[in-house]
Amino acid sequence: MTWKGRNMTNETRLQRGHRQLDRIDGAGGQAVIAALADIAPDFATYLLEFPFGDIYSRDGLGLREREIATIAALAAMGHAQPQLKVHIRAGLNVGLTRDEIVEVLMQMAVYAGFPAALNGLFAAREVFAEAPA
Repeated sequence: MTWKGRNMTNETRLQRGHRQLDRIDGAGGQAVIAALADIAPDFATYLLEFPFGDIYSRDGLGLREREIATIAALAAMGHAQPQLKVHIRAGLNVGLTRDEIVEVLMQMAVYAGFPAALNGLFAAREVFAEAPA
């Protein structure tokens, strides 16, 4: 059952967040959470609950569409290279093709400028080199 786009289940926000993070980022996402354990464990909880437990768990968009939007936003911001790489990997994990990711990044040249698109494409190249084809 949903209410205003939100999944209404017996899962807590934290449980939903863990489940979504595993679906989207797999081991890479869990590594980010683990890396926060010694410096900001509360922030790790917030990260799981809000973006993944609340927003990524809404019914309105699928994970592919959410990652397209996230990749575009991070590329347009231009200063989010580590997070952009995380979400390019996530895009691959949820079924985006390399060509689709490249097209999203090229689209950013129109709205965010050539430097943002270029930096995004270089980030994608690094991720693609690490990921199996």
